[in-house]
Amino acid sequence: MAVLQPSLTDFVRLCNAHGHQLLYHPASVEDIERDSNVDRRNRTLARLPQYTLLQERDPCPWNTPGTSANDACDNRILWALDQNAAHALVTEDQGLHRKARARNLHDRVYFIQSAHDWLKRLHEPGTITLPNIEEVQLHTLTPQLASGFFSSIRNDYAGFDQWFRRIAMAGRRAWVYREPGDGEIHAICIFDVQTDEQITDDGQRLDGPALKLCTFKVGDAVRGRKVGELFLRAAFRFATSHRCEHIFLHANARQQDHLTNLIEDFGFRVAGEYQGDAVFVKEHPVQAPARQMNSFEYVRRYYPHYIGGMDVQKFIVPIVPEFHSILFPDCTRPGQALPAGHPQRHVGNAIKLAYLSNSLSKLPQPGDVVLFYRSHDQKAITTLGVVERYEWMGQADEIARLVSRRTVYTDAQIAAMTGNETKVMLFRLIKHFENPVTFQQLLRPLRVIRGNIQSITRISDESFSRILAAADR
Repeated sequence: MAVLQPSLTDFVRLCNAHGHQLLYHPASVEDIERDSNVDRRNRTLARLPQYTLLQERDPCPWNTPGTSANDACDNRILWALDQNAAHALVTEDQGLHRKARARNLHDRVYFIQSAHDWLKRLHEPGTITLPNIEEVQLHTLTPQLASGFFSSIRNDYAGFDQWFRRIAMAGRRAWVYREPGDGEIHAICIFDVQTDEQITDDGQRLDGPALKLCTFKVGDAVRGRKVGELFLRAAFRFATSHRCEHIFLHANARQQDHLTNLIEDFGFRVAGEYQGDAVFVKEHPVQAPARQMNSFEYVRRYYPHYIGGMDVQKFIVPIVPEFHSILFPDCTRPGQALPAGHPQRHVGNAIKLAYLSNSLSKLPQPGDVVLFYRSHDQKAITTLGVVERYEWMGQADEIARLVSRRTVYTDAQIAAMTGNETKVMLFRLIKHFENPVTFQQLLRPLRVIRGNIQSITRISDESFSRILAAADR
């Protein structure tokens, strides 16, 4: 009998321990019954009775007489999710993930490892620790080529060892991610700056220097912990400092669904094909381009550039030191991570983050600029972000679902905040200020505020400009 993934076994344990009901859709049974592997089909069907069958009522309006049997089953499952029959869908079916993205349901569809990591962060945060990434010369990794992590790359890349040794001798570098204590690599991003590079089979070129992410691999054991976003943060900063106006990589959309979902959310677009793989390119202009477009779509496409003109609202957002240190561990010291045993160490890896408060303000909208003010100790504006989504809600389970991929908060913390209407802000981190703007500066000489900052406060475009000038002094 096949052994279940350890993450699946523990995911089921966490669901049972914390009251999350596990359901299966009738369409899944039909899908399983089409499996030509009799042994696997029988094993899967035998496991289903341990879960609860979801009641299916209305027919899925997305299906037509011409819809294939497989697509019809997938549509029925996603339709049930769209109709809030469940909080989330957990599946290893990459086709379902692609369809969920097309239906704008991707933020509620998880791979097993990601769902498992979410529940561990929510209910058992003390068990999660993450180190930072480090930049290394590629040749230093040669002794680890026989490890299981590199074997998984080798299986998808004919001639990998020869290619690795050749580029290692050429001085290529990489960002790597290790688990604490054992030195084992669990993620890698090999990179190189290339000039006037031809990137597609049909001869497309990228003018000037471009950053190529040659190998971008996050192992299953650490998927869901924002390591991919951490690599992208490193890539964006590297491209900025080296004045690379494009970032690109090759990916197999079917085999690397996790990767393509991630990079498309940060403005990478398919430019063509190269030897059977899709070529994804992100524009990374040195100067912020002048474009008439939605302010959030702009930051998604041109990150880390953002729109800060008069048409965009600006807010000061107070945040207590405890949550500031979790969200922004590298704010005061670049590259600094939270201590190895800290329960929320993973959060500092991310670009996409969540902020919860009981503020009365309902004003922020997607694309607005937020300036985070660290209260109590530092008493200064330290960080700039752009709002992706802003909602107010009162149910702890709804909040947990909304912030699941960016969780800073434990289950207990979320529950404690839902006595009143809770504001949930999803945002993208743009930058930390090298020179935080203090409370005294905000009072005088900037004259941005008149007293203590106790809730989300809207400021004028002129005040925002004065803050930026003070931060860039």
